[in-house]
Amino acid sequence: MRTGYAAYDFNRVFSTVFNFCTTDLSAVYFDIRKDTLYCDAPSSLRRRASRTVLDHLFNYLTAWLAPVMVFTMEEVWRTRHKGEFDSVHLRTFPEVPGEWANKALADKWLRVRELRRVVTGALEIARREKVIGASLEAAPTLYLSSADDAAMLKDLDLAEISITSASHVSTGAAPEGAFRIEEVQGAAVSFAKADGTKCARCWKILPEVGKSTAHSHLCLRCEGAVTEHDKK
Repeated sequence: MRTGYAAYDFNRVFSTVFNFCTTDLSAVYFDIRKDTLYCDAPSSLRRRASRTVLDHLFNYLTAWLAPVMVFTMEEVWRTRHKGEFDSVHLRTFPEVPGEWANKALADKWLRVRELRRVVTGALEIARREKVIGASLEAAPTLYLSSADDAAMLKDLDLAEISITSASHVSTGAAPEGAFRIEEVQGAAVSFAKADGTKCARCWKILPEVGKSTAHSHLCLRCEGAVTEHDKK
């Protein structure tokens, strides 16, 4: 982005930022994190962390796009900063902290995104065949031939990443007919429908829905979020 502006190559600037917004943010981060933002309790550390990321994104994107979307970025900036002398055009480009560059973490999530493609590919077939209407109706199993891949996913919530109600990871042999993508080696997915009842708030299908005496139409997470909200 800085190189593009230095060369007055505004098309390069716009395409770089646009690709970041559509590929990294909209198709991955926002797609996954909207459930946390909408449904977690206000005190949830995960939700608060997501809001911190959104605050950083707001500050960077408004600065990056201000020279090429002059009036729009000024309007966006002043929705949050209403002081008489607050203008996005009085800012300089904020520096991105060097410690944010983490190649090992980036490589890890590149592989996670590849594995996610296999899961979403299997879900798309089920959706096309009218087996499900939405991904939250699914509980797929991801079969991995690599122990390293399985270990990588151990501390991650595959259901959250794949936007399903449940998921399973197995290092066993994939069943015949499991879905594969040729360019993503070592991964296969078998489809299954989620077991349980649909939560009226987050729309996940879970066995725990209906077990609460106070909110029989909610899952336990949503019950806790609603209870916290009511107390406030």
